[in-house]
Amino acid sequence: MTGAIIVGVDGSVTAKSAADAARDLALSLGAALHVVTAYDDDGTIVFGTGSDHRVASHEANAEKTAQKAAAELSSANLKVTYAAVRGTATQVLLDEARRVEARMIVVGNKGMHGLGRVLGSVASSVAHNAPCDVYIAKTAG
Repeated sequence: MTGAIIVGVDGSVTAKSAADAARDLALSLGAALHVVTAYDDDGTIVFGTGSDHRVASHEANAEKTAQKAAAELSSANLKVTYAAVRGTATQVLLDEARRVEARMIVVGNKGMHGLGRVLGSVASSVAHNAPCDVYIAKTAG
């Protein structure tokens, strides 16, 4: 079976747990791993003045988050790619899964307890709308 395994990361401990589960699944299934970080807008912030300034953007921060996670998950036996994509976490995971013709999306169970179960969560939304299999990793409670 072909197709990458998709996992979303945001720098949190629970996202790292989901990413570790995705890595393990990818290795056991002989699949590639695609790490994605969602960001909400193109906001940029300029620090400093004149020629002595730095520019930070949500896109650049998301790119760094995805790149760092991909580097940490990478190994000789695993092809890992990454992307930073504008949109909500749910929509980005679904769109990337379609774009790369994913085999599976891995999400954590954060937000699937209590009120989150009633109002919805990324995991629940992805599970109900995914174009492929979904694995929900136990990352919280």
